[in-house]
Amino acid sequence: MTEERYDLPPARLERWLDRWASGHEPVAWTSVGERDVAFVAVGAERVVCEPPFPPLAAEALGDRAGFDPGPLLDHVRRERTVGVLLVRLGGYAAGVFVGDDLVESKVGSRLVHGRHKKGGSSSGRFARRRAGQARVALQSAADVAERVLVPWAGRLDGLALGGDKSALDEVLGDKRLEALRPLVTGRVHDVPDPRQHVLRAMPERFTATLVRPFGTISP
Repeated sequence: MTEERYDLPPARLERWLDRWASGHEPVAWTSVGERDVAFVAVGAERVVCEPPFPPLAAEALGDRAGFDPGPLLDHVRRERTVGVLLVRLGGYAAGVFVGDDLVESKVGSRLVHGRHKKGGSSSGRFARRRAGQARVALQSAADVAERVLVPWAGRLDGLALGGDKSALDEVLGDKRLEALRPLVTGRVHDVPDPRQHVLRAMPERFTATLVRPFGTISP
């Protein structure tokens, strides 16, 4: 059976939790960990929330009676400076957000032909040409990341990634981007071809909390 799960940005998270708590009254306790927060109802139903940008504040950790979403909501609502790097073969985007505001960005693309479907000697030539185009495209993505993101490295709370994982790995392997690698946070977001409107919509993704409701706690 597929696990029920939701990605909820801060505004939707609060409303969702309020509805869950109303439907599972009374909520017996709240457990705040470094990387997740669990709410458990008297009937043993529970919901586990994994917010972005862990850990949660040390002073908020621990168990407490009742329904207390405050530490989780405070954490996800905090304004952060976040870098974003989106890469797909042939397209790339880099940007810096302060809160929801995109304060610096660059979007670009490079031609990379699709895969050759025929065999023969022409297939080998085509594959070499395509590999060369891919190298140029990924080099261009690394150039943009250096120009847009590296100057902000000391001020970033995290670096959110989106697109093709193998392409991102190759771009971030560039020695010029060494300062960015420890800042990578969360999973690689599934995004369409990087465009300015896709980049601008990223806060909805990188501020989202993964919410997993469960029936009862196993004994």
